[in-house]
Amino acid sequence: MILLNDDPTDLPMPDGVMRTHVFRPAGEGRFPGVVLYSEIYQVTAPIRRLAAFIAGHGYVVAVPEVYHEYEAPGTVLAYDQPGTDRGNDLKFTKPVAGYDADARAVLDFLQEHPACTGRLATVGVCLGGHLALRAALDPRVQASACFYPTDVHSGTLGEGRNDDTMARLAELKAETLFVWGRQDPHVPFAGREAIRARLEEVGARYEWHEVNGAHAFLRDEGYRYDPALFVQTTGWMLDLFARVLNRSGQA
Repeated sequence: MILLNDDPTDLPMPDGVMRTHVFRPAGEGRFPGVVLYSEIYQVTAPIRRLAAFIAGHGYVVAVPEVYHEYEAPGTVLAYDQPGTDRGNDLKFTKPVAGYDADARAVLDFLQEHPACTGRLATVGVCLGGHLALRAALDPRVQASACFYPTDVHSGTLGEGRNDDTMARLAELKAETLFVWGRQDPHVPFAGREAIRARLEEVGARYEWHEVNGAHAFLRDEGYRYDPALFVQTTGWMLDLFARVLNRSGQA
């Protein structure tokens, strides 16, 4: 399947624009939409490849730049210490309300995209896993795949490090997939258990997997990448999306 590699769109926001990169199958047809949320480094080469991978399975994939208020459109932070420090600083600088406003804007855009059926899912890694989960609180979202989402158990996302994601899980209607690396120091066993207990408490429809992998095992650069786990765990994601978004019934 031929892909449009990258079709950037600048979505108007109160403080400027949010550049959103769109990957989709080329040619005729309409496809379910997926919002892909990046790590703290924004839309890096590994994130682009992940977006193209998902799009190649028959989805319109929108990848917003999560720090658009603070960085120029197209900014990519490096996978080094300065890039990590900048990404982490911005993660705690941006208000949670800003993340939520971004989610509404990109879901609005994707739902109305001419190549989209209007059926929506979210997916994310690291910071993006948390953002995918929060975006899935929108009732339009039917499925969400959250790969090692950070700061959920601790409630420390955003300005003031005091988010309400755990409390709001009672609102979650989307079917969710959680995938964790057991060797990930960012989300220890106690944190994972707290999230799962809350999902049980609210009666969420979810799938839960813990694998022997480090943080960022999906990122296809660097020593933590595990290609076998990439194949296995993204397969769970694709199964979820195919079943819940009903690709066989697309327009």
